[in-house]
Amino acid sequence: MSVLEMKVPSPGESITEVEIATWLVEDGDYVEKDQPIAEVDSDKATLELPAEESGIITLKAEEGDAVEVGAVVCLIDMSAAKPEGDAVPAKTEAPKEEEKAAAASAPKATTYATGTASPAAKKVLAEKGIDTSAVKGTGKDGRITKEDAVKAVPSMGTQPANGSRGTERKKMSMLRRKVAERLVSVKNETAMLTTFNEVNMQPIFDLRSQYKEDFKAKHGVGLGFMSFFTLAVVRALKMYPDVNSMIDGDFQIKHDFQDISIAVSGPKGLMVPVIRNAENLSFRGVESEVKRLALRARDGQITVDEMTGGTFTITNGGVFGSMLSTPIINPPQSGILGMHNIVNRPMAVNGQVVIQPIMYVALSYDHRIVDGRESVGFLVAVKEALENPVELLMDNNPTKSLEM
Repeated sequence: MSVLEMKVPSPGESITEVEIATWLVEDGDYVEKDQPIAEVDSDKATLELPAEESGIITLKAEEGDAVEVGAVVCLIDMSAAKPEGDAVPAKTEAPKEEEKAAAASAPKATTYATGTASPAAKKVLAEKGIDTSAVKGTGKDGRITKEDAVKAVPSMGTQPANGSRGTERKKMSMLRRKVAERLVSVKNETAMLTTFNEVNMQPIFDLRSQYKEDFKAKHGVGLGFMSFFTLAVVRALKMYPDVNSMIDGDFQIKHDFQDISIAVSGPKGLMVPVIRNAENLSFRGVESEVKRLALRARDGQITVDEMTGGTFTITNGGVFGSMLSTPIINPPQSGILGMHNIVNRPMAVNGQVVIQPIMYVALSYDHRIVDGRESVGFLVAVKEALENPVELLMDNNPTKSLEM
């Protein structure tokens, strides 16, 4: 019998452990070579695990298990014949142990240990703010174990006579836990401030109305807002290089390139793929790259390398209807630009009140390395480029800039 041990491949540098998010096959199934058999979570991305050979699979890890890179997660019996039609090989189930109902139902004697929490359980309960008297222990003599404490939830008050009070306990993915950890780290370890401004989007609306149909017909991608914002950010980063830098201990690292991270919402949570060397891209180049990365993130095909690095981030809460927000820095970067929804608002134009499409924009920055003058100047530079794109982003030649 020829059996292949499938081991967890390395998703990228610095990643030593992954978590089995979902098995896409069942124990005893026949799998084809390169067939996706599992989704594994790392702290950076969710990746599919393909079968290395064809054969009958035996699972060696459960969903939710954390396994080290290089560990065996399943066996594939390559000598097994493929079942005909829809038939699948019978699964051999381990005999279930009989429940010891009598022992379980027998009343347990109350001792001095009943309701007493172990040191680890006491720590967990203290962090949750739950009193030990509210937890039923399952340990010896009714002791409260760490597992009891982890599963304990705070009281939600007296249950009413009618109405549902159901809850669901679901472990967060490794990616979500890592994002949470990084967000708390940013809050605690940076001096984050946010400055705001508003942008009159009418000039961009006019350009898109004039060129978007021809642009899409020629290049196969739409002329959206992201290319204008990306190129406006690239211009502003060149003017204010401190915003394009990061702190490394006692040193400041400045970059002579602009790698722009674009925050997108994926099926597994927030992902931030990177547009490399955005300073070398045209409007068509930016739109094509944004579309490519967004589709890969949506389909769960984004790689760790595509989300590694970045010198500045753009996030667009406007697609969800956000009017204003304070975006949180994507470490170790020093700045992030928040886009928001566009609303028609009254605005003074040449002494007259005119209704214009307005977007509020926000720049969150690390005040340890970016001063107020640079942060405000940066956001004003972005505003100027967006309100005068023909001159500042297109060199007074929209046709050439859009490669029409």
